[in-house]
Amino acid sequence: MDTLEKLEILTDAAKYDVACTSSGTDRKAPKGGIGSCAFGGICHSFSADGRCIALLKVLMSNCCSYDCAYCVNRRSNDVRRATFEPRELAELTLNFYRRNYIEGLFLSSGVIGTPDRTMELMIKTLKILREEYRFYGYVHAKAIPGASDELTGRLGMLADRMSVNIELPSQNSLAYLAPDKSRHSILKPMEYIRDGIKSKGELVKSGGARFVPAGQSTQMIVGASPETDFGIIRLAEGLYRGYDLKRVFFSAYVPVVESSKLPSLDTRPPLLREHRLYQADWLLRYYGFTANEILDEQNPYLNRYMDPKCAWAIRNMDLFPVEVSTAEYERLLRVPGIGVKSAKRIVAIRRHTRLSYDILKKAGTVLKRAVYFITCNGQRYGGISLGSGDVTQSMLSDTALKDFEGQRYRQISMFDDDLLLNREERLKCLTGEM
Repeated sequence: MDTLEKLEILTDAAKYDVACTSSGTDRKAPKGGIGSCAFGGICHSFSADGRCIALLKVLMSNCCSYDCAYCVNRRSNDVRRATFEPRELAELTLNFYRRNYIEGLFLSSGVIGTPDRTMELMIKTLKILREEYRFYGYVHAKAIPGASDELTGRLGMLADRMSVNIELPSQNSLAYLAPDKSRHSILKPMEYIRDGIKSKGELVKSGGARFVPAGQSTQMIVGASPETDFGIIRLAEGLYRGYDLKRVFFSAYVPVVESSKLPSLDTRPPLLREHRLYQADWLLRYYGFTANEILDEQNPYLNRYMDPKCAWAIRNMDLFPVEVSTAEYERLLRVPGIGVKSAKRIVAIRRHTRLSYDILKKAGTVLKRAVYFITCNGQRYGGISLGSGDVTQSMLSDTALKDFEGQRYRQISMFDDDLLLNREERLKCLTGEM
């Protein structure tokens, strides 16, 4: 099998891994080196399935000793198999970079025999890139659960970012769908990477290499198992707090395997659910929310008709209106229609200028949402004074409102003809854009 055939097989096999991060680290190549990393400097494109990609996203091999029910590369599945030689993949990456096809490499793999054997091949590939070819571009490497700490450490000295996929949101689902994996085997390397970043954050050798300078992330599959949105968000919150993750990625399950354990092949990927989870994730990371504020045991699923911040505000109308001319930054962040940038602008502007609704709009506030939750210098916009039910109705179209009241919990697909989203929101669902 030639390199092109391998590339076709192994890039297709890697498409279910989410990789839409920017580099997250700054590094320039020394004299004689090639490539560099700018903090936000990854060029993005879109793959055939609508996801934002920035890298050569490829597997070392799609041969796998594991038999995870949801995985197209599981050992019991009859697919074409291929494995790159380390030098072959290193040369391919460098040639693609020189042609300006890519800005870096996203490297994962099936388990080739054992986790340690797989990690050794990945390490050899990156050593050729870094040390022989002096490639200083961005590299994201997936650590293999079950590999030794020593190999995880060696891989971390060669990669900019590492990730260990948590895969499924609970131990019960892992045991049912991925019996070769365990929660312990996944969390152990995450702990090692966390501790390594803290203890090896400074330069550790003359070449200037650092241990995972762009931090670590993880990914979990949504829709293959029965966990609620509340359970997923609470898990994400725990991972951020316990493992200092840069990002938790959510991947809508794409049915590729016929199995009684999984949704049927004609089930459409829950892309809208994925989108809402990303919005909730942003509330955790940037807006000061906790999982218990966004959802609870009595309301375990995100509202498909509106974003989580709006849904929270409507449930807590007693906390509004917020007076934008005096409210603390943290309170402004809680207002639908006011984001991180617009909240900072409002705080800066009001130090020397009397606020008005026109100024709020110029500062980036989305007034069509915010007006129901704010006052400006004691005045409501246009005299608006509504209860929670009125606000809900005002934010939904007539069609959406009818469906909201009549079939509130009906599961929908991103591509249903009656999907109640506008074109902009559809695009965001497809691309993963926040």
